[in-house]
Amino acid sequence: MSSSSPPAGPDVPPGSADDPLARERSHLTASRGALRAMREDVESLDIRDVTANWVNAAVLARQIDDRIKALADLSDTPLFFGRLDYLRPPGADRAEGAEGERFYIGRRHVHDAGGDPMVIDWRAPVSQPFYRASRKDPMDVGLRRRFGYTGGDLTAYEDEHLSDPAETAGTSKLLQQEIERPRVGPMRDIVATIQPEQDEIVRGGLSGTVCVQGGPGTGKTAVGLHRVAYLLYAHRERLARTGTLVIGPNRSFLHYIEQVLPALGELTVRQATVDDLVAHVEVRGADEAAAALVKGDARMAEVLRRAVYAQVALPDEPVVVVRGSRRWRVPAYELQDIVRELLDRGIRYGAAREALPQRVAHAVLVQMERAGEAPDDRVQDAVARNAAVKAAVKTIWPPVDPARLVLRLLTDADFLAEHAAGILTEEERKTILWAKPVRSVKSARWSAADAVLVDEAADLVERTHSLGHVVLDEAQDLSPMQYRAVGRRCTTGSATVLGDLAQGTTPWATRTWEEALAHLGKSDGLIEELTAGFRVPTDVITYASRLLPHIAPGLTPVASVRENPGFFEVRPVTADAEVVAACEELLRNEGSTGLIAADARVPALAEALTAAGLTHLSPGEETTRRTRLTLVPASLAKGLEYDYVVLDEPGAVVDGEPDERTGLRRLYVSLTRAVSGLIVTHAAPLPEQLAEAGGAIAVLPATV
Repeated sequence: MSSSSPPAGPDVPPGSADDPLARERSHLTASRGALRAMREDVESLDIRDVTANWVNAAVLARQIDDRIKALADLSDTPLFFGRLDYLRPPGADRAEGAEGERFYIGRRHVHDAGGDPMVIDWRAPVSQPFYRASRKDPMDVGLRRRFGYTGGDLTAYEDEHLSDPAETAGTSKLLQQEIERPRVGPMRDIVATIQPEQDEIVRGGLSGTVCVQGGPGTGKTAVGLHRVAYLLYAHRERLARTGTLVIGPNRSFLHYIEQVLPALGELTVRQATVDDLVAHVEVRGADEAAAALVKGDARMAEVLRRAVYAQVALPDEPVVVVRGSRRWRVPAYELQDIVRELLDRGIRYGAAREALPQRVAHAVLVQMERAGEAPDDRVQDAVARNAAVKAAVKTIWPPVDPARLVLRLLTDADFLAEHAAGILTEEERKTILWAKPVRSVKSARWSAADAVLVDEAADLVERTHSLGHVVLDEAQDLSPMQYRAVGRRCTTGSATVLGDLAQGTTPWATRTWEEALAHLGKSDGLIEELTAGFRVPTDVITYASRLLPHIAPGLTPVASVRENPGFFEVRPVTADAEVVAACEELLRNEGSTGLIAADARVPALAEALTAAGLTHLSPGEETTRRTRLTLVPASLAKGLEYDYVVLDEPGAVVDGEPDERTGLRRLYVSLTRAVSGLIVTHAAPLPEQLAEAGGAIAVLPATV
């Protein structure tokens, strides 16, 4: 592997036509000009004479606006990051002997005025060898070139001659620099650093569901987002019809990742939390852990199913339809057969209710035909709307309001006991029953778990709309009922499930991915594991991995592939001022700093930071060059990352959770948010699980 940053060489004047870096900079300039021309072409489109009405005009105008946004040239984002020189045209037979082509690989496709490509989209098949080619399998690539940038300026390049046996293999310095580049602002894309094992997941087919188990720093979130971008590229038309959705654990997390897809030119992907999906009622209350555990159990689905369909009453009276001078009588036993047949079909409650009057009307039409009449479909529809039929349907198959049904289950002990018999124990029923009566749905103090139950009941009544693809991140914290809620959104589509069993911090945290996929309705999903760590420094992940035997026995520890071991120190302190001093120390470095603490410690630390004149942000607020410190409650740290982290009082993080295992998992999450360095500060003793067997906790010297 050979690298180059100017100078170009003793015989090549920098900036001359023979200077490789100058030629690459020239291509970058020309590509930016071509992208600008593409955007101007779209901006100049006149749609006044091509739309039939104002609706079509509005739709087309929005599509044009989205296209203009997708063609934006971000000055500090490289337009291309790599180059492939093929030995022969891609797909050509080796015997053809034709000279290969050169392709620049970037975030989006750019072509010149003649339509010839100047930059190839990273998702195109011809770009795949940039991520997967190796000396063992060059994939017909003679040269792979990586580019280094400072801001938006091309400053270096690095070559791999994959088909040259004389060139020694080595670690890409530019790749390492890109991975370790300081983080300021929201999460960014990883198109320049996608690894082969990640690329296999990213380019997986649309029809299959994949579950990615990945420890801290393995890039699972980025893989999921880039998989969405790839699927939108490969299946644009289909997903434009069916839709895509990214589900995150909270608003702070979604804000952190929201710029990744737009940077790749994808503007139509919706983002939401599970709470957003099930917002049928206003959540104003909270459950004790024991109640939330029962409400989140998959058995509640059967309790709700029983409660919904128990509203159906087998008729004991006939239906008499009067038309003109004739009376048509459908006996009770025939009505019962119709109801039983609809129940046996297992269709949605609401769909069956809509079908019932037509079935009754059909029974009347059969009698009419036997009497010599010739009724048509209009007669059947008229009979279905007959007052007697409508009254019978209302009695036999009454309408169900999902929220009212769930409210009755949670407030009526007898109603709950009837439908939970043989499913929930008496103690479990007492756990979820509300202590005080509630006047109405609107006045009820619904919890997040209650809203999921309402969503389940709503789906029993009317089918939930299914999307083409759903990405579910931080999935390990979902309850079985929450998995079912997500699964309803992709019954006819597929899913990408992302998570880490070691980071499950809820009482109902996922035990195995096989169980999770079953609750999601995707039992045939493929489970992949990412174990190479690209974000967390070696010393930090090694220290955090001491907790794995206690929180996720048998899980493969993350192995950091970074050459830079990172900065790590365990520092005893006696006052909050020393914690603030640690933050000031880390802020002298380039990049972002996060102060992570147990939720109960946040107010005191906020006061100490303010007293010291240190401006700080809350999770979800975007860091800037001037304000690079974020105060993070441990409960919100999951999924976030900072260049440097001060972790305050690990013992308090553990004690802030309802049980030790959950507390240790929360600590594992907090320990693994740093990209470049970590200082652990503590006045109280550290959790004993952080001490290696038979050894003391290491205190490493500061190397910042």
